Amino acid sequence: MTTTARENASVASSRYQNAAEWLHDLGDVPLERIIFDPYPGTATEADLLKRVEVDKQMCELVYGTLVEKPAGYYESLLAMLIGMRLLDFVLPRKLGLVAGEGGTIRLSPGLVRIPDVSFISPGRLRGWKGPREPIPSVAPDLAIEVLSQSNTPGEMSRKLREYFDAGTNVVWFIDPLKRSAHVYTSAAQVRLVDATGTLDGGDVLPGFELRLAELFAQADAMYESTK
Repeated sequence: MTTTARENASVASSRYQNAAEWLHDLGDVPLERIIFDPYPGTATEADLLKRVEVDKQMCELVYGTLVEKPAGYYESLLAMLIGMRLLDFVLPRKLGLVAGEGGTIRLSPGLVRIPDVSFISPGRLRGWKGPREPIPSVAPDLAIEVLSQSNTPGEMSRKLREYFDAGTNVVWFIDPLKRSAHVYTSAAQVRLVDATGTLDGGDVLPGFELRLAELFAQADAMYESTK
């Protein structure tokens, strides 16, 4: 066991009295999404990168525990369409970087999340070694999560706190089942955008707009074309 792994295991063992406390702190995620190789409490960023880059298994690192990120074709399709619309807006204006569902981000030491889509403005990139740094320590201006059926309320509440604690300005939760979105400007301030509403860039991306009805119609048309 490496020094970092031993430190992670020590932190985990001192933080929880039992497995129920540990699972609840993770957000009561389904047990099948918790990876046991390496054993919880001992996982490192190197283990995460191996899972993501070599084994092609999307997962996040939560203080020594690898937690599989839910995957679904329709959810991925939505994320790609949102990312495409953001890129169309950001690139010509040279506003910053847009990453997709493989964009690992270190929110704090030992905590690596992978938003489905993220936007980072140039002002946040000072000190970053560049795009070849596999896990940059930077909070996105905008983090977007497309909800999957196995995402739990506790898990998403935890992610919200983590994003805003790290310095993120806005978080979007896209709900494919309800065809709606929740726009958070803090962990406690939220606005519902229903199926007929429009997402906007607010202070982060002034002028950007995305109609949810248009987004889901485009995703549906693409999905149906494969049947």
